[in-house]
Amino acid sequence: MNSVVLIGRLARDPELRFTASGKAVATFSIAVNRPFSKTNEADFFNIVVWGKTAENCANYLAKGRLVGIEGRLQSRSYENQAGEKKYVTEVVANQVEFLEWGNKENKTNNNSSSDRTDEFGSVDIDLDDFQAIDEEDGVPF
Repeated sequence: MNSVVLIGRLARDPELRFTASGKAVATFSIAVNRPFSKTNEADFFNIVVWGKTAENCANYLAKGRLVGIEGRLQSRSYENQAGEKKYVTEVVANQVEFLEWGNKENKTNNNSSSDRTDEFGSVDIDLDDFQAIDEEDGVPF
């Protein structure tokens, strides 16, 4: 079994590329805090995302954003320009959950921002962000 679940903050902005066949691939790294660390130590993991999810990550994520990753570990090797063999271990993400929202430029906009919450922690939700469901289609679950 090969399964990885991580929650962490982006250590760098996602880098989007396309394969020769036109498939999108995004790479970025996340910092995951070590539990019970007295010095706030973190581990850094390289993440690879494919397809439409890769495009969404490149468009909506930025350094510092909190994300949840579900995927698998993958090891590979390659030869660099100097002819040395290099080994890489990375997480290939099946699912990326955006745990903080906002436009890419506004890196501090998240669900806990003080201008959107009241004294009880209730979040002021903008209903214009939602689409109505056609009642004939029913609920999708």
